[in-house]
Formats: sequence, C-alpha cells, structure tokens
Amino acid sequence: MALGFYKEVLYCGYSPNVCNFNILMHRFCKDGRVKDAQLVFDEIPKQGLRPTAVSFNTLISGYCKLGDLGEGFRYKEAMESEKILPDTFTYSVLIDGLCKKSMLNDAIRLFNEMAQRGSVPNDVTFTALLNGLCKNGRVDLCLELYAHMLRKGVKPDLVTYNTLLYGLCKDGDLRKARKVVDEITNKGLRPDKITYTTLLDGSCKEGDLEMAFDIKKKMIEEGIELDNVAFTALISGLCREGRINDAERTLREMLKAGLKPDDATYTMVMDGFCKNGDVKMGFKLLKEMQNDGHVPCIVTYNVLMHGLCKQGQMKNANTLLDAMLNLGVVPDDITYNILLEGHCKHGNPEDLDELRSAKGLVQDYASYTSLISELGKASKDHKQT
Repeated sequence: MALGFYKEVLYCGYSPNVCNFNILMHRFCKDGRVKDAQLVFDEIPKQGLRPTAVSFNTLISGYCKLGDLGEGFRYKEAMESEKILPDTFTYSVLIDGLCKKSMLNDAIRLFNEMAQRGSVPNDVTFTALLNGLCKNGRVDLCLELYAHMLRKGVKPDLVTYNTLLYGLCKDGDLRKARKVVDEITNKGLRPDKITYTTLLDGSCKEGDLEMAFDIKKKMIEEGIELDNVAFTALISGLCREGRINDAERTLREMLKAGLKPDDATYTMVMDGFCKNGDVKMGFKLLKEMQNDGHVPCIVTYNVLMHGLCKQGQMKNANTLLDAMLNLGVVPDDITYNILLEGHCKHGNPEDLDELRSAKGLVQDYASYTSLISELGKASKDHKQT
C-alpha cells in the first residue's frame, strides 16, 4: 500500500508534507479506493499537520463519485468546523452529486448558499445544475439558469451546450435546439458527436426524419462516425413512420459499420415486417439475431407469435410456442392472449365464446394446451354427430 511506503519514508527522517498526503489521496480516489484515501486523510493530523481545502475537497469528491453524499456533506461540515470555507470546487462536486440523485431542491438550495457565501459558480457548477434540471424535465428552470449564467459572464463550453441541447430535445423543442447548435458554431466551437447524435435522436422522436437524415449526412461529411445511439434512433424513427424497408437497410448499414444492434433494435424491425404481413422476414431476422450471439427474449417471440396469429398460421404459432419452451423462454400472459386471439379469429366460430372468456385467464402452457385440446375434441365430436 502506498500509505505504508510513505510512512516508511517518514520513519527514515523525511519531513511530512500535506501536499504529498493530498497526492496519495487523489491517487486512491481516482482508483475508487476512497476508504484508503480516508486513512491517508486521518494520518494528516497524526503527523502534526493540518488538512487543507484540497485535502477535504479530494475526499468529498471521492465520496460523491461513489454516490455517498452523506459522507460528502459530513466532510463539508468538518471542513467548516476547521474554519476552511468551502470553495467553488466543493460546491460544484456536491451539487453534481445531488443532481445525479435527482435531489434538485437540495441542489438549488446549495447553489443559493454558494452565492450567499460569496463563492462564484463557474461553468462546471452551472453545467452540473443544468444537467440535473434537464434530466428531470425542468427545461423551464434550465433556460432560466442558462440566462443567469450568461448574465454572470460565465462562458458556456461545449459540454454546457450539449447539456442544454439534451434538455430541449427531450422536451421536443427542436426549434430552440437548432438555435443552440447555431450558437455553438457562432461562438467558434465545433459540434461533436454528442451534439449531432442528441439532435438526431430528438429529430427522430419528433418524427422529423428529413432533419435526422440531414444531420446524418453532415456527420459523415465531417468525418464523425455514427454510433449505436444514432443508428438506433434512425431505425426507431423509420419503424414508427412505417418505413420498414428503410429501417432494415439502416440496420444493415449499422452492421456493416461494425456495430452490434441490441435486442430491442432487432425486435423493432421484426415487428414492422410482421405487421406488414412479412413474417418470413421476421424469422430471417430472428435467425440473424441468434447467429450474432443474441438470446431473444419473450418480447421478440411475442412479436413473431403475433405475426403468425394475424395471418392465421395457428399450427406454426403452436410450433413456435413449443420451440420457445425448448429454449427455456417462458411464455407470459401476453403470449397466451395472442394465441387465444388467433384462435378466436381463425379457429372454429363455435369456440369463440369459450376462447374469449379464457383470455386473460390462461397464463401457463398446461392450461393453454388443455383448453385447445378440449375445443379440438369438442369440434371433432360435433362434426361426427
């Protein structure tokens, strides 16, 4: 342990130094070993030294990054009891920690305390609070805070702009979002992958695919590679608009780029094809998905089941149910309701009442097969008579 080595150095006659203790603490906190950093902190007074603001801030930052705000605030109080005033760094770290836990009222209260004590917020402080407000849907307060930031003469950096952009896109305000991107370039900053991907995702969610593909084109022109988030946003947007062939082409492009679509992305495209009556393509994608190392979940199988039942392929639907069970995929009530709905629409009309009354009640394989078997037998007996 580094602390043990440092103690050995001290025992050899070297004078203890707070700066060295702070360096050790920083090293431990960077590695996530905050308890070790605390041991170093506790050693400072034992060596006849007094912790500095850096000592306290290092430990406070370490605990906040671990999500232990209780310890963070405990050391803030200890700092104040030592007559060391919390500085901009102290407040910024604590505000960021509170925002990450969605404790916005506490974060705003701490921000106000900071101003009352004469500590000047910087771009890091403002960005932390802006981020918390945006992620919790308080875009109105976010814009007010941004205006306050500009009035205070604090210059936003690209991280600040991207945070603001995220909030506006989440709120569906693409007009203001575009203005933020224009402001970025007007300030001499260069939009990055986060900037473009955030705007692209927002455009897709608002159904503005023309804008989304314009952004994609600009990213390619500027040599910015699209990532999983960008491709998934485009595929999702195309599926929502019913442009399934374009969605599939984008999926192929994503795979060609060396990216790996997740289960939800594959399932979205499969659902689109199944709804269009192309169940065969749905199963083709299932096979590709499995070959790519994915283990499809019940949601994926329900999409295929719905496609088969919609077309009246009840025999194939039952075969799929058996295959699911063999693979260890447990059907849910949605699965059985899809199957019962299929039998209602494409089975014997005389069985309709019993099938409809069973919907929502059949929740396992045994009860489903028993019901279908009984209906099949009753139908057979009816025909013979």
